[in-house]
Amino acid sequence: MSSFRGLLSLCPHLPGLRLFSVSHRLDSYSHKEDASAFPGKRALISFLSWFDYCDQLIKEAQKTAAVALAKAIHERFFVGVMEPQLMQTSEMGILTSTALLHRIVRQVTSDVLLQEMVVFILGEQREPETLSEISRHPLRHRLIEHCDHISDEISIMTLRMFEHLLQKPNEHILYNLVLRNLEERNYTENKPSCPEDKDVVENGLIAGAVDLEEDPLFTDISPDNTLPNQEWICSPRTSPDHPKNDGKTEVHKVVNSFLCLVPDDAKSSYHVEGTGYDTYLRDAHRQFRDYCAICSRWEWPGAPKPLEKCDLEAAFFEGHFLKVLFDRMGRILDQPYDVNLQVTSVLSRLSLFPHPHTHEYLLDPYINLASGCRSLFSVIVRVVGDLMVRIQRIQDFTPKLLLVRKRLLGLEPEGPIVDHITLLEGVIVLEEFCKELAAIAFVKYHASATP
Repeated sequence: MSSFRGLLSLCPHLPGLRLFSVSHRLDSYSHKEDASAFPGKRALISFLSWFDYCDQLIKEAQKTAAVALAKAIHERFFVGVMEPQLMQTSEMGILTSTALLHRIVRQVTSDVLLQEMVVFILGEQREPETLSEISRHPLRHRLIEHCDHISDEISIMTLRMFEHLLQKPNEHILYNLVLRNLEERNYTENKPSCPEDKDVVENGLIAGAVDLEEDPLFTDISPDNTLPNQEWICSPRTSPDHPKNDGKTEVHKVVNSFLCLVPDDAKSSYHVEGTGYDTYLRDAHRQFRDYCAICSRWEWPGAPKPLEKCDLEAAFFEGHFLKVLFDRMGRILDQPYDVNLQVTSVLSRLSLFPHPHTHEYLLDPYINLASGCRSLFSVIVRVVGDLMVRIQRIQDFTPKLLLVRKRLLGLEPEGPIVDHITLLEGVIVLEEFCKELAAIAFVKYHASATP
């Protein structure tokens, strides 16, 4: 309640807002008639109404006035009221203040106020991160750490906040969280170019990469793993006048690499109707179209920065945000179902961005990773390796896995608790996430190949 009082104390300094904050959207509210009432709900509604009014006022105001008002809200509310609440150690306080921040992120529509909010959350840094300086902006560091909090509720709420932040039309968000660390492409191995070691070889693989079709882990492919309408995914014809587009790996290899990551012994979707890979294509197409619309004005390059212009000798650090997400992804078999859903949701959002470096780092299984570096694909490969060892110790693994899937889908009534439920749910999320990544890779390739 103290944070709301601190907020409302700003109103006298902003003409007309105190009256509006009390009356806007409250005239029809009755605490007695509200079945979902809780202590402080009226104050919360009052705050959200006040913030909505500020947002709309800034959106419509003359530029100088809009900037001044947004900076006042940044200094007197974001920094003066919100930051102490977000930096506290009480789990209930952290959860409440993060939920409020999440609501603010979702609600803001003014570009000027959005910019102030983004600077408040992430800071203004745009140079590559180093592990020794990840706490340079304390609030950013704390919020990212909360994505891997001991409290699952805090982790989920913070991940949701970042997921909605990534959907906002502000270029600094993705650049600060991810792109600034991928700019030099120093996650790739620095190999001198020579005739015997070309970057791209005849079959579309990057030199030194493993052909997954020849890897024993990927040889047992069921018919359900292949794409419908194979003619859709043919690579563009190559010719001296039209060489292969930037050495991109053939799309069918990429798609099948993700679809075949989880071996058949650990799959359950093909036992349930309507859970195939193609179910993700429609959503991936719509979401990618939305992201393209958001990012169109940012003038991103259409191809990765040429390796000869990259500083490949610089030490690579994926950045604090991806580090935490990759760490959580690596523990998918040991985390609660709801946490896994949120972690994979944020990673899929990042994969949708139409930037060549995020696409390469998150969606290309064939990048030749430098020593000590990891990608999303390599993290999942490690998880699958661990999974194949662990399922050997679980009696009746396949029937249990199918039962858990059907319960999650509401096709089976709840019954006795199944042994190893956390691992089984993690396997299901892993399989679905791989199908989602395959769909995103296909949709992005299809969009880039369409004139």
